[in-house]
Amino acid sequence: MAELYEVDFYAWTQEQAKFLRNSAWDCLDIANLVEEIESLGKQERQELRNRLGVLLGHLLKWEFQPYLRSKSWFSTLREQRRRIRDLLDSSPSLKSYLPEVLEKAYQDGVDLAVRETSFKYKDFPVQCPYSLEQVLNLEFFPGEESIFEY
Repeated sequence: MAELYEVDFYAWTQEQAKFLRNSAWDCLDIANLVEEIESLGKQERQELRNRLGVLLGHLLKWEFQPYLRSKSWFSTLREQRRRIRDLLDSSPSLKSYLPEVLEKAYQDGVDLAVRETSFKYKDFPVQCPYSLEQVLNLEFFPGEESIFEY
């Protein structure tokens, strides 16, 4: 079983699913199943951090470059918020991870903003200037009111 895991992961997953459906408990590759299940949880956390990072980077761009605001940025803000909400709806326990991940995601957002603008790191606040409530609020756009309709 462990050998199949190493040489053909997809075949291994299908075999493990078959064993589970048939209650063939003795055939299960428990060690690798545990590892894969733990990995799935880590992927959910990483997706939340990634989406928050993109969202925060675009919030910074929105605030610091009001003269370049576009429908594309507006759409990205809406999309990331919606996808974060969907992720939290499907995995509600991730909500408790939000305060911990906010500052890490903010650093990712600053990296994005620096990469995509002419600003330098020193131009942005050291800590996230937005509350979690603001970040996730579909109607929050830092700086001037949104020129786009919801």
